[in-house]
Amino acid sequence: MLLNGSFARRIRGHRLYRYADERLLVVPLDHSISDGPITGRRSLDDLVGTLSTSGVDAVVLHKGALRYVDPLWFAETSLIVHLSASTAHAPDPDAKYLVAGVEESLRMGADAVSVHVNMGSDQEARQIADLAAVAESCDRWNVPLLAMMYARGPQITDPQDQELVAHTAGLAADLGADIVKTAHVTDISAMRDITRACPIPLITAGGARREGLELESMVSGVLEAGAAGLAIGRSVFQSPDPGGTARRLAELVHGEAAASAGVYRSALAHATSHDVTGAHA
Repeated sequence: MLLNGSFARRIRGHRLYRYADERLLVVPLDHSISDGPITGRRSLDDLVGTLSTSGVDAVVLHKGALRYVDPLWFAETSLIVHLSASTAHAPDPDAKYLVAGVEESLRMGADAVSVHVNMGSDQEARQIADLAAVAESCDRWNVPLLAMMYARGPQITDPQDQELVAHTAGLAADLGADIVKTAHVTDISAMRDITRACPIPLITAGGARREGLELESMVSGVLEAGAAGLAIGRSVFQSPDPGGTARRLAELVHGEAAASAGVYRSALAHATSHDVTGAHA
């Protein structure tokens, strides 16, 4: 939890941690730029609404997507605006570029911003410089910064190598990030060493879609290793039941706090759906 910094930065930090238990469940929905449509036949607004009433702490979105999402969904759920982009069709998909800024994100109502860096890529130097510049801007505007750090590039043979993942985490901390998202290391002992060495909260990426016991086992291992939580996208938005999956993940990450809030959220979802339907009628 962000206990240091200005009053405004601490307010936004407390909003990120919905349950005040120093753990985070983030659902990134920024894949739409890199991979194409992610919501299937449902609208983005419907998906975000489902997630917000399922107990997740925060949702990651690109700036343009906010035009299609009802602000009411962020009464309890935090909004992280993603500043980086590239597509899978680019000559170098690992070359992430800044497409939004901190001040712009604040005007949109962001509680935090995120930046993607691929350590080892051909464009590593520029991405590192971008992260440092965004960190300085976050200090100026009192905005928490999530750094999404991966080891990807021509010389990277194992992106989940313990030393590489530890390096990405340390790089984020050294450049001023408040929270770091890293690749998932399956060895719990190795992951524990990484989290202990990292001076800022570390959350792990969900990676490829998982479901059922495989997903729950991954989450349990990450938490056992001392991570602050997870950022899980594909396993949620590619699930036949995104809301049910998100609720189960929230219960695994936050325990009784999330489970006891379930009844309230169900009532809120029911009431809000009527309000939104009426507003759009």
